Amino acid sequence: MRLSVIVPARNEADVLRPCLESLLAQSEPGFAIAEDWELLLVDDGSTDATRSIALDLAPVTVLDPEPLKPGWTGKANAVWTAAGKSQGEWLLFTDADTVHAPGNLQRAIHEAQHAGVAMLSYSPRQVVTGFWQRALMPLIFSELALAYPPDKVSDPSSRVAAANGQFLMVERAAYFQVGGHSAVAGSLLEDVDLALLLKRRKFPIRFRFAPDALSSRMYRSFGAMMEGWTKNLARLFAFPLMMAGWRALDFLLLLGLPLLLWHLFAQPIARIALAVVWLRVLWRFYSRVAKSNFSALDCALSVFALPLFCLLLVRSWWQHTVRSEVSWKGRPYSTTKSG
Repeated sequence: MRLSVIVPARNEADVLRPCLESLLAQSEPGFAIAEDWELLLVDDGSTDATRSIALDLAPVTVLDPEPLKPGWTGKANAVWTAAGKSQGEWLLFTDADTVHAPGNLQRAIHEAQHAGVAMLSYSPRQVVTGFWQRALMPLIFSELALAYPPDKVSDPSSRVAAANGQFLMVERAAYFQVGGHSAVAGSLLEDVDLALLLKRRKFPIRFRFAPDALSSRMYRSFGAMMEGWTKNLARLFAFPLMMAGWRALDFLLLLGLPLLLWHLFAQPIARIALAVVWLRVLWRFYSRVAKSNFSALDCALSVFALPLFCLLLVRSWWQHTVRSEVSWKGRPYSTTKSG
Protein backbone atom coordinates (compact mmCIF):
# COMPACT_ATOMS: atom_id res chain seq x y z
CA MET A 1 0.00 0.00 0.00
CA ARG A 2 1.43 3.36 -1.04
CA LEU A 3 -0.05 5.71 1.54
CA SER A 4 -1.71 5.80 4.96
CA VAL A 5 -3.53 9.02 5.82
CA ILE A 6 -3.86 9.52 9.57
CA VAL A 7 -6.26 12.11 11.03
CA PRO A 8 -6.23 12.66 14.81
CA ALA A 9 -9.52 14.11 16.02
CA ARG A 10 -10.66 15.33 19.42
CA ASN A 11 -14.04 17.08 19.39
CA GLU A 12 -13.78 18.11 15.74
CA ALA A 13 -17.43 17.66 14.72
CA ASP A 14 -17.69 21.18 13.34
CA VAL A 15 -14.85 20.71 10.83
CA LEU A 16 -14.42 16.98 10.31
CA ARG A 17 -16.85 16.15 7.51
CA PRO A 18 -15.37 18.58 4.91
CA CYS A 19 -11.90 17.27 5.74
CA LEU A 20 -12.80 13.60 5.35
CA GLU A 21 -14.86 14.20 2.23
CA SER A 22 -11.99 16.08 0.60
CA LEU A 23 -9.69 13.17 1.41
CA LEU A 24 -12.10 10.50 0.19
CA ALA A 25 -12.49 12.43 -3.07
CA GLN A 26 -8.80 11.73 -3.74
CA SER A 27 -9.67 8.13 -4.63
CA GLU A 28 -9.57 7.49 -8.38
CA PRO A 29 -8.52 4.73 -10.81
CA GLY A 30 -4.92 3.86 -10.09
CA PHE A 31 -5.20 5.35 -6.61
CA ALA A 32 -8.15 3.57 -5.06
CA ILE A 33 -8.85 3.63 -1.34
CA ALA A 34 -8.42 0.24 0.39
CA GLU A 35 -6.20 -0.89 -2.48
CA ASP A 36 -3.59 1.86 -2.89
CA TRP A 37 -4.19 3.95 0.22
CA GLU A 38 -6.10 3.98 3.49
CA LEU A 39 -7.72 6.62 5.67
CA LEU A 40 -7.40 6.18 9.43
CA LEU A 41 -9.17 8.45 11.89
CA VAL A 42 -8.18 8.31 15.55
CA ASP A 43 -11.00 9.39 17.84
CA ASP A 44 -9.08 10.86 20.77
CA GLY A 45 -11.77 10.76 23.44
CA SER A 46 -14.27 12.99 21.64
CA THR A 47 -17.48 13.88 23.45
CA ASP A 48 -19.23 15.40 20.43
CA ALA A 49 -20.33 13.85 17.10
CA THR A 50 -16.78 13.31 15.81
CA ARG A 51 -16.99 9.53 15.93
CA SER A 52 -20.44 9.25 14.34
CA ILE A 53 -19.40 11.53 11.47
CA ALA A 54 -16.39 9.33 10.75
CA LEU A 55 -18.39 6.11 11.02
CA ASP A 56 -20.95 7.53 8.61
CA LEU A 57 -18.26 7.64 5.89
CA ALA A 58 -17.78 3.96 5.21
CA PRO A 59 -14.21 3.83 3.81
CA VAL A 60 -12.84 5.57 6.89
CA THR A 61 -11.29 3.27 9.49
CA VAL A 62 -11.99 4.60 12.99
CA LEU A 63 -9.44 3.77 15.69
CA ASP A 64 -9.16 4.38 19.40
CA PRO A 65 -5.79 5.49 20.78
CA GLU A 66 -3.86 3.57 23.35
CA PRO A 67 -4.42 4.77 26.94
CA LEU A 68 -2.65 8.08 27.40
CA LYS A 69 0.64 7.53 29.18
CA PRO A 70 2.29 10.07 31.51
CA GLY A 71 4.49 12.49 29.60
CA TRP A 72 2.66 12.01 26.31
CA THR A 73 0.49 14.58 24.55
CA GLY A 74 -2.88 13.40 23.32
CA LYS A 75 -2.02 14.07 19.67
CA ALA A 76 1.31 12.21 19.77
CA ASN A 77 -0.38 9.24 21.43
CA ALA A 78 -3.20 9.21 18.88
CA VAL A 79 -1.05 9.35 15.76
CA TRP A 80 1.54 6.91 17.14
CA THR A 81 -1.25 4.39 17.74
CA ALA A 82 -2.45 4.78 14.16
CA ALA A 83 1.06 4.66 12.71
CA GLY A 84 1.60 1.29 14.35
CA LYS A 85 -1.54 -0.09 12.70
CA SER A 86 -0.97 1.53 9.30
CA GLN A 87 0.22 -0.24 6.17
CA GLY A 88 1.42 2.55 3.87
CA GLU A 89 4.93 3.09 2.52
CA TRP A 90 4.26 6.76 3.21
CA LEU A 91 2.44 8.16 6.24
CA LEU A 92 0.50 11.40 5.98
CA PHE A 93 -0.48 13.09 9.23
CA THR A 94 -3.10 15.77 8.60
CA ASP A 95 -5.38 17.69 10.92
CA ALA A 96 -9.16 17.59 10.99
CA ASP A 97 -9.40 21.31 10.15
CA THR A 98 -7.87 20.88 6.68
CA VAL A 99 -9.55 20.66 3.28
CA HIS A 100 -7.52 19.01 0.52
CA ALA A 101 -7.54 19.99 -3.15
CA PRO A 102 -8.36 17.28 -5.73
CA GLY A 103 -5.34 15.15 -6.56
CA ASN A 104 -3.34 16.52 -3.62
CA LEU A 105 -2.27 13.15 -2.20
CA GLN A 106 -0.82 11.72 -5.39
CA ARG A 107 0.92 14.99 -6.24
CA ALA A 108 2.49 15.08 -2.79
CA ILE A 109 3.87 11.55 -3.15
CA HIS A 110 5.32 12.42 -6.54
CA GLU A 111 6.82 15.64 -5.18
CA ALA A 112 8.48 13.87 -2.26
CA GLN A 113 9.88 11.15 -4.51
CA HIS A 114 11.07 13.62 -7.14
CA ALA A 115 12.77 15.76 -4.47
CA GLY A 116 14.28 12.66 -2.86
CA VAL A 117 13.14 13.58 0.64
CA ALA A 118 12.02 11.50 3.61
CA MET A 119 9.58 14.17 4.81
CA LEU A 120 7.38 16.60 2.92
CA SER A 121 5.37 19.18 4.82
CA TYR A 122 3.03 21.86 3.51
CA SER A 123 1.94 25.12 5.08
CA PRO A 124 -1.71 25.45 3.96
CA ARG A 125 -3.60 28.52 2.85
CA GLN A 126 -5.03 29.84 6.10
CA VAL A 127 -8.73 30.71 6.14
CA VAL A 128 -9.43 33.52 8.60
CA THR A 129 -12.70 35.08 9.70
CA GLY A 130 -13.48 38.01 11.96
CA PHE A 131 -11.39 41.08 12.64
CA TRP A 132 -8.98 39.65 15.20
CA GLN A 133 -8.10 36.54 13.20
CA ARG A 134 -7.56 38.59 10.05
CA ALA A 135 -5.35 41.07 11.89
CA LEU A 136 -3.38 38.71 14.14
CA MET A 137 -2.61 35.74 11.90
CA PRO A 138 -0.48 37.69 9.39
CA LEU A 139 1.73 38.90 12.26
CA ILE A 140 2.34 35.39 13.54
CA PHE A 141 2.85 33.79 10.13
CA SER A 142 5.28 36.50 9.05
CA GLU A 143 7.39 35.78 12.13
CA LEU A 144 7.21 32.06 11.36
CA ALA A 145 8.38 32.71 7.79
CA LEU A 146 11.37 34.63 9.14
CA ALA A 147 12.22 32.13 11.88
CA TYR A 148 11.80 29.07 9.65
CA PRO A 149 12.55 30.09 6.05
CA PRO A 150 11.40 27.25 3.78
CA ASP A 151 14.58 27.46 1.70
CA LYS A 152 16.72 26.87 4.79
CA VAL A 153 14.42 24.16 6.12
CA SER A 154 14.77 22.32 2.80
CA ASP A 155 18.55 22.84 2.67
CA PRO A 156 20.44 19.80 4.07
CA SER A 157 23.39 22.03 5.00
CA SER A 158 21.22 24.27 7.20
CA ARG A 159 20.39 23.40 10.79
CA VAL A 160 16.95 25.02 10.54
CA ALA A 161 14.14 22.47 10.65
CA ALA A 162 10.38 22.86 10.63
CA ALA A 163 7.17 21.14 9.61
CA ASN A 164 3.46 21.83 9.82
CA GLY A 165 1.35 19.15 11.44
CA GLN A 166 -1.60 20.14 9.27
CA PHE A 167 0.16 18.30 6.43
CA LEU A 168 3.18 16.19 7.34
CA MET A 169 4.05 13.28 5.06
CA VAL A 170 6.96 11.03 5.97
CA GLU A 171 8.48 7.87 4.55
CA ARG A 172 7.54 4.94 6.75
CA ALA A 173 11.06 3.50 7.10
CA ALA A 174 12.54 6.86 8.13
CA TYR A 175 9.67 7.55 10.54
CA PHE A 176 10.11 4.35 12.50
CA GLN A 177 13.89 4.49 12.31
CA VAL A 178 13.95 7.74 14.30
CA GLY A 179 11.22 6.57 16.68
CA GLY A 180 8.36 8.53 15.14
CA HIS A 181 6.03 10.33 17.50
CA SER A 182 7.20 8.21 20.41
CA ALA A 183 10.49 10.13 20.18
CA VAL A 184 8.67 13.46 20.55
CA ALA A 185 5.88 12.15 22.77
CA GLY A 186 5.87 15.03 25.24
CA SER A 187 6.44 17.84 22.76
CA LEU A 188 3.80 20.51 22.29
CA LEU A 189 5.37 21.14 18.86
CA GLU A 190 5.69 17.56 17.75
CA ASP A 191 5.72 18.49 14.07
CA VAL A 192 8.73 20.82 14.36
CA ASP A 193 10.57 18.47 16.70
CA LEU A 194 9.99 15.47 14.43
CA ALA A 195 11.40 17.45 11.49
CA LEU A 196 14.41 18.44 13.59
CA LEU A 197 14.95 14.82 14.61
CA LEU A 198 14.87 13.64 11.00
CA LYS A 199 17.21 16.38 9.84
CA ARG A 200 19.70 15.65 12.62
CA ARG A 201 19.70 12.02 11.48
CA LYS A 202 20.55 13.24 7.95
CA PHE A 203 17.17 12.48 6.40
CA PRO A 204 16.36 15.16 3.79
CA ILE A 205 13.17 17.14 4.36
CA ARG A 206 11.16 19.60 2.26
CA PHE A 207 8.84 22.34 3.50
CA ARG A 208 6.87 24.90 1.50
CA PHE A 209 3.81 27.12 1.40
CA ALA A 210 1.20 25.16 -0.57
CA PRO A 211 -2.04 27.12 -1.13
CA ASP A 212 -2.63 24.93 -4.17
CA ALA A 213 -2.69 21.75 -2.08
CA LEU A 214 -4.90 22.46 0.92
CA SER A 215 -6.49 25.07 3.13
CA SER A 216 -7.12 25.24 6.85
CA ARG A 217 -9.23 27.24 9.25
CA MET A 218 -7.27 26.81 12.44
CA TYR A 219 -9.60 28.46 14.95
CA ARG A 220 -13.38 28.76 15.21
CA SER A 221 -13.42 31.30 18.05
CA PHE A 222 -11.36 34.04 19.64
CA GLY A 223 -10.90 31.91 22.78
CA ALA A 224 -9.58 28.94 20.81
CA MET A 225 -7.13 31.21 19.00
CA MET A 226 -5.87 32.62 22.30
CA GLU A 227 -5.48 29.13 23.78
CA GLY A 228 -3.74 27.74 20.70
CA TRP A 229 -1.15 30.48 20.34
CA THR A 230 -0.55 30.62 24.10
CA LYS A 231 0.39 26.95 23.83
CA ASN A 232 2.71 27.43 20.87
CA LEU A 233 4.35 30.85 20.68
CA ALA A 234 6.95 30.38 23.43
CA ARG A 235 8.02 27.12 21.78
CA LEU A 236 8.06 28.49 18.25
CA PHE A 237 10.21 31.52 19.02
CA ALA A 238 13.42 31.45 21.04
CA PHE A 239 13.04 34.88 22.68
CA PRO A 240 9.32 35.67 23.02
CA LEU A 241 9.78 38.56 25.45
CA MET A 242 12.33 40.24 23.18
CA MET A 243 10.00 39.78 20.24
CA ALA A 244 7.15 41.30 22.27
CA GLY A 245 9.35 44.31 23.03
CA TRP A 246 10.23 44.89 19.38
CA ARG A 247 6.65 44.57 18.22
CA ALA A 248 5.50 46.94 20.99
CA LEU A 249 8.08 49.44 19.72
CA ASP A 250 6.67 49.03 16.21
CA PHE A 251 3.20 49.85 17.52
CA LEU A 252 4.40 52.91 19.41
CA LEU A 253 6.31 54.24 16.42
CA LEU A 254 3.56 53.56 13.90
CA LEU A 255 0.90 55.31 15.97
CA GLY A 256 3.03 57.71 18.00
CA LEU A 257 5.09 59.33 15.25
CA PRO A 258 2.06 60.78 13.42
CA LEU A 259 0.91 62.34 16.71
CA LEU A 260 4.32 63.88 17.24
CA LEU A 261 4.35 65.02 13.64
CA TRP A 262 1.24 67.17 13.99
CA HIS A 263 1.28 68.19 17.66
CA LEU A 264 4.87 68.68 18.79
CA PHE A 265 6.81 69.93 15.77
CA ALA A 266 5.97 73.23 14.18
CA GLN A 267 9.02 73.57 11.95
CA PRO A 268 8.51 72.21 8.40
CA ILE A 269 12.00 70.67 8.37
CA ALA A 270 11.31 68.78 11.60
CA ARG A 271 7.98 67.55 10.25
CA ILE A 272 9.57 66.35 7.03
CA ALA A 273 12.29 64.50 8.92
CA LEU A 274 9.76 62.87 11.21
CA ALA A 275 7.57 61.93 8.25
CA VAL A 276 10.54 60.24 6.56
CA VAL A 277 11.25 58.25 9.73
CA TRP A 278 7.59 57.21 9.99
CA LEU A 279 7.46 56.12 6.35
CA ARG A 280 10.62 54.08 6.88
CA VAL A 281 9.07 52.34 9.91
CA LEU A 282 5.84 51.74 7.97
CA TRP A 283 7.71 50.27 4.99
CA ARG A 284 9.81 48.00 7.19
CA PHE A 285 6.74 46.78 9.09
CA TYR A 286 4.65 45.95 6.05
CA SER A 287 7.59 44.42 4.18
CA ARG A 288 7.89 42.07 7.12
CA VAL A 289 4.18 41.24 7.36
CA ALA A 290 3.97 40.64 3.60
CA LYS A 291 6.02 37.47 4.13
CA SER A 292 2.95 35.93 5.82
CA ASN A 293 1.26 35.06 2.48
CA PHE A 294 -1.99 36.68 3.65
CA SER A 295 -4.03 39.13 1.60
CA ALA A 296 -3.03 42.78 1.34
CA LEU A 297 -6.10 43.79 3.34
CA ASP A 298 -5.33 41.37 6.17
CA CYS A 299 -1.74 42.60 6.24
CA ALA A 300 -3.00 46.20 6.39
CA LEU A 301 -5.15 45.32 9.42
CA SER A 302 -2.26 43.67 11.24
CA VAL A 303 -0.97 46.88 12.82
CA PHE A 304 -4.07 46.96 15.04
CA ALA A 305 -3.30 43.46 16.39
CA LEU A 306 0.23 44.33 17.54
CA PRO A 307 -0.83 44.83 21.20
CA LEU A 308 -2.67 41.47 21.14
CA PHE A 309 0.37 39.75 19.61
CA CYS A 310 2.59 41.21 22.35
CA LEU A 311 0.11 40.06 24.99
CA LEU A 312 0.10 36.52 23.57
CA LEU A 313 3.89 36.37 23.49
CA VAL A 314 4.12 37.43 27.14
CA ARG A 315 1.23 35.14 28.13
CA SER A 316 2.82 32.17 26.36
CA TRP A 317 6.20 32.88 28.01
CA TRP A 318 4.50 33.14 31.42
CA GLN A 319 2.58 29.88 31.03
CA HIS A 320 5.61 27.96 29.77
CA THR A 321 8.28 29.45 32.02
CA VAL A 322 6.61 30.57 35.23
CA ARG A 323 3.52 28.37 35.54
CA SER A 324 5.11 25.46 33.61
CA GLU A 325 1.70 24.39 32.34
CA VAL A 326 -0.49 25.05 29.33
CA SER A 327 -3.89 23.72 28.30
CA TRP A 328 -5.20 22.46 24.99
CA LYS A 329 -8.57 20.92 24.23
CA GLY A 330 -9.40 20.29 27.85
CA ARG A 331 -6.06 18.72 28.79
CA PRO A 332 -3.36 20.35 30.91
CA TYR A 333 0.25 19.74 29.87
CA SER A 334 3.39 20.31 31.85
CA THR A 335 5.99 22.35 29.95
CA THR A 336 8.90 21.37 32.18
CA LYS A 337 10.10 18.55 29.92
CA SER A 338 9.07 20.12 26.61
CA GLY A 339 11.00 23.30 27.13
